[in-house]
Amino acid sequence: MSDAALVELVLNGDQDVFAVLVERYKDAVQNLAYRMLGNATEAEDITQETFVRAYTQLSTYKPVHKFSTWLLSIASHLAIDQLRRRRFLALPLEDVPFLEWIVDVGVSPEQFALQGEQQDEMQQYLQMLPGKYRAVIVLRYWHDFSYEEIAQALNLTQPLVKARLHRARELLARYMKKNITNEEEQIDALPRR
Repeated sequence: MSDAALVELVLNGDQDVFAVLVERYKDAVQNLAYRMLGNATEAEDITQETFVRAYTQLSTYKPVHKFSTWLLSIASHLAIDQLRRRRFLALPLEDVPFLEWIVDVGVSPEQFALQGEQQDEMQQYLQMLPGKYRAVIVLRYWHDFSYEEIAQALNLTQPLVKARLHRARELLARYMKKNITNEEEQIDALPRR
């Protein structure tokens, strides 16, 4: 059954049907919240709050847009609000969910470790981005939103979405380059034999 049909049923009094929408989108909402916040506990809280808000504001949903876009826009706004409250705390390594470390069985232990390090490093770079840039990056590259969908979700114009994506990529490149330079300087500072 389509999302629009499910929403219509809920609006007509069948509240139990909302559980189908929750089941359908809980992973996407939690992933978005985690990518933006870098904290599993906060991501769970934002996920719950997203569905509470979606339920109470369901009458504002317009079926001309995708339900997932509308729902993830609620989640992204809540995550941005949370970022403002806590002012971009760093990701504690113990908060990285176990599922993110699971990879294909055919991967060697070295590749497995490298993938884990790369995921961890990318999450740290994401945490360095201001919330307005982090939101567009997460929606574009983790949720495959189009420019139009990002604009709808964040209540922005498409040119502004493109500009923020461009700026976010520049910042990420700068952070990565600075990290590489710091690592090279540390290696150069090691005593030579």
